[in-house]
Amino acid sequence: MEGVQILVDGFAISALYALGAVGFTLLFGVSGVLNLAHGGTLVVAAMIAWLVATGLHLGTATGALAGVLAGLAFAFATYAAVVRPIQRSRAIPREETEIFILTGTLLWGIMCQTALAYIFTTNPITVPALIGGVVPILGVRTPRNEILIALACWAVIGALWLLINRTRTGKTLLAASINPRGLTLLGFELSRVHLLVWAIYGVLAGFAGVLLATFLGASSDAVGPLTASAFSIVVLGGLGSVGGSLVAAYIVGYLETLTAYLVAPTLRSIPPLIILILVVYLRPQGLLGRR
Repeated sequence: MEGVQILVDGFAISALYALGAVGFTLLFGVSGVLNLAHGGTLVVAAMIAWLVATGLHLGTATGALAGVLAGLAFAFATYAAVVRPIQRSRAIPREETEIFILTGTLLWGIMCQTALAYIFTTNPITVPALIGGVVPILGVRTPRNEILIALACWAVIGALWLLINRTRTGKTLLAASINPRGLTLLGFELSRVHLLVWAIYGVLAGFAGVLLATFLGASSDAVGPLTASAFSIVVLGGLGSVGGSLVAAYIVGYLETLTAYLVAPTLRSIPPLIILILVVYLRPQGLLGRR
């Protein structure tokens, strides 16, 4: 029975990680930014969803919407307060911009974690389930909400795939990831493209944060581990590779689930970090990455 439980829980957790990581990867692929405040975006969305749904008693659906909007707002705040000023700074050499953005977003994430701890305390919060009840899966009673989370994650990922591959906006994003200079020569404003990808990222991360809060819960202390998991996933999958991130999300998700069940829940974040170290040494380009 425990094996089936690991399979079911691991699938739902991995779907959540896939949703969070695909936005992280898309952001890097289009704008070249590795946002180390990613965990903060997820937790802000989770906290606001909890506040609206539980604190203000406005219901889970309203809380979920508020959480997604909060994730979007925090993503824009990260871009406007940290990333854009560094990119436009004349005092920072162009070849050092990436390391300054990494440092800036990392510090921004730490500030976010401290602020959330002050406002909401460090106690874990849980948003009420989107739907109630349980269904038997191979003899294991599984919450309907867990199944809904997995399906919702893949529905959003599917919608993103359609956006990228079937719309003019998506083709613009692809062009920006392949040849940004060529895109500007065609008359596109690159800053607007970057703003668009940050908006998509904020919605995806906000949605993932809300679903996470209805499943595992969230707290300010989760900012760092969530960022570490996402970073491990995108590095394992290959920086800029959406397909690689989806595969890596399931590897990391199941490793964390196995660790939580068979070793200790407090150690679940260790395997992704070990994977990160191994990938850096053995295959820096990741599973499906090219750079």
